[in-house]
Amino acid sequence: MPSSTVENYLKQILSISLDRDNREVAMGLISEALGVTPGTATSMVKNLEKEGWLTYKSRKGVKLTAPGRKLGMNILRRHRLLETFLVETLGLDWSEIHDEAEELEHAISEKVLERLDEFLGRPRHDPHGHPIPTKGGIIQKHICLSLLDCKEGMSVTIDSIDDQEKNFLKFARSRHVVPGNRIRILSREEVANAMELRIDGKPSFSIGFEAARKILVSF
Repeated sequence: MPSSTVENYLKQILSISLDRDNREVAMGLISEALGVTPGTATSMVKNLEKEGWLTYKSRKGVKLTAPGRKLGMNILRRHRLLETFLVETLGLDWSEIHDEAEELEHAISEKVLERLDEFLGRPRHDPHGHPIPTKGGIIQKHICLSLLDCKEGMSVTIDSIDDQEKNFLKFARSRHVVPGNRIRILSREEVANAMELRIDGKPSFSIGFEAARKILVSF
């Protein structure tokens, strides 16, 4: 049975690859996402390759094999369903749920997971707006663009928040930057690297370009 560390690596590699149209994932992205040193990530990836979970090319990156993708998709499904349960049923704030789901996802059985999915009404997205894989491993393609790519005067719908950091999620919630809300770009200040925004019916506010990059939107 794969360890929780193996499952975490496969889940994270899959998550990154889905955002990159299933292209190879660079080692730097893996180490950054998992909060480990590049050397630690490389050592673990080489072990995973020996076990048949992925292929690794030093200059190109990592690509999951069919078994690696299947397990990664299963863990990603567990994680996002658990996050949904923690928010919708237990009432936790969305800034608190990532670490809790990380602990629970390795222990929940397939039977309980299926009952949980049914209990929640088979949700298609988690609280952050990310698509939840089906039991069969099918996941909705996440077609969206970064708020940073939007021009002044545009109005778009918030699709998802591409960050799990607690302080950022608390900030986003306080400004009503949540999936489903409409947001208008009032102005862009290229010199200051900032944007002025307004959520329908709410006061305007400013965010930096780096924060805007983490907010994914659609028309």
